[in-house]
Amino acid sequence: MNDVLATPVLVLNRYFQPVQVTTAKRAFCLLFGGTAHAIDEGGDAYDFDLWRSLPVRDADDVLPIVGGTLRVPRVLHLHRYERTPRASVRLTRRNLMLRDAHQCQYCGKQPPVRDLNIDHVVPKCRGGPDTWENLVTSCRPCNLRKGRKTPEEASMLLARRPYRPKWSLTAQILVGGGKFAEWEPFLKAS
Repeated sequence: MNDVLATPVLVLNRYFQPVQVTTAKRAFCLLFGGTAHAIDEGGDAYDFDLWRSLPVRDADDVLPIVGGTLRVPRVLHLHRYERTPRASVRLTRRNLMLRDAHQCQYCGKQPPVRDLNIDHVVPKCRGGPDTWENLVTSCRPCNLRKGRKTPEEASMLLARRPYRPKWSLTAQILVGGGKFAEWEPFLKAS
């Protein structure tokens, strides 16, 4: 049952724009409390009592309850929440590799992810910070060749200058995977 309660649910603001992905547990709290409606695959909105009366289909995630089972909603629409979040992309190894398309920024090769490293353009030993603008994806041979030098000192050119990505929440959801067919109309529209 814990797995079912951790199922991802897309949350929409008042204007049907994606706000976040939450858990089924939180979604049921919002639905039962009257703060949100569940949206089905046809785009119809349901309060908790109506949602509870819907039949369970084979493809649905199901929560056992007293007196039967309850479908886990895939999309939730908040009644009053109007804001849209400004997504700031976290600086992580995964996000750096996504920004650089899993490609070495020195030689252009695309080895397996396990053979990729994160390289400081200005080496850390020389005061290079851990920022989007100073970190790039590199293959092991290029990283070893560059060592504690700057790209200029090592005679290695960067394929492109590192930058801070500006992904939307929708892009983060799409990259994160785990999306359902019911999410697509809302993700495509934003």
